[in-house]
Amino acid sequence: MRSFVALALTASTLSGCAYNAAPQPRSPLAAQELDRYLAGRVAGRPQACLPSYRSQDMIVVDENTVLFRDGANRYWRTEMVGGCNGLGTPGRALVTKSFGTAQLCRGDIAQVIDTAAGGFFVGGCSFGDFVPYTGPGIRRR
Repeated sequence: MRSFVALALTASTLSGCAYNAAPQPRSPLAAQELDRYLAGRVAGRPQACLPSYRSQDMIVVDENTVLFRDGANRYWRTEMVGGCNGLGTPGRALVTKSFGTAQLCRGDIAQVIDTAAGGFFVGGCSFGDFVPYTGPGIRRR
């Protein structure tokens, strides 16, 4: 009986943390940066996973949006589920871990670390779908 109560309490506590944080509106500066990267590109079909070889060049736009550069003409956009508290703050970095796979996928957990304070974890979030944005003259996959 005790384990059931503890499990129910833990589940309700975790669900409250995960869904109480509504994404913050995009700042004018972040909107301008996102437009700069995606201008003239066409959105493709959302994908559940992003192969890890495409995840090497990450661009944090704000607490809600992360881009991955795939060559010169393609970016993959993901919206962090519920936002990623503190990610857009200078001195913060997003750390991802792959376990048994070479991909980042929707629902994978990422952790925010404070690089100025010795790498302490300060938050966490999960990835949404990955949407490819392809530039003119590039064949879409």
